[in-house]
Amino acid sequence: MDSSVYSDPTDSIDLMGISLANSSSGVAIHDDCKLKFNELQSKRMHRFITFMMDNKGKEIIVDKIGDRTTSYEDFTSSLPEGDCRFAIYDFDFLTAEDVPKSRIFYILWSPDNAKVRSKMLYASSNERFKKELNGIQLEVQATDAGEISLDALKDRVK
Repeated sequence: MDSSVYSDPTDSIDLMGISLANSSSGVAIHDDCKLKFNELQSKRMHRFITFMMDNKGKEIIVDKIGDRTTSYEDFTSSLPEGDCRFAIYDFDFLTAEDVPKSRIFYILWSPDNAKVRSKMLYASSNERFKKELNGIQLEVQATDAGEISLDALKDRVK
């Protein structure tokens, strides 16, 4: 077999701006997801990004973006009460020594009242999607607002 033609079926394939990945859910990840994450991580252009499945459940796409002036309340309000999302939040804080720091949180938002199909689709795509976003520092899986309260995030960075 000619090795220049053969490709491992576990490899990602890029096709017209869509990264097709062999994940357990079979869901593709749009290139904009990685692009916007890199803008948040490297250029600090965004405070948060939420990601969602497209209407057909075949691809993860960018849902909402909050600029650097966006509050934490704006971020939590952007998460739907009845559906799942993946989210990235750039959390700025002061250490006990008053040194400014930042941590990038990855949040799997899966509220109790979301549809079972949605919960399963997000859960089965979660690991593969996280691997695409290189530089995540802390992870939270949340089913209600209390699990991603500002105090909960502060406790995680201690």
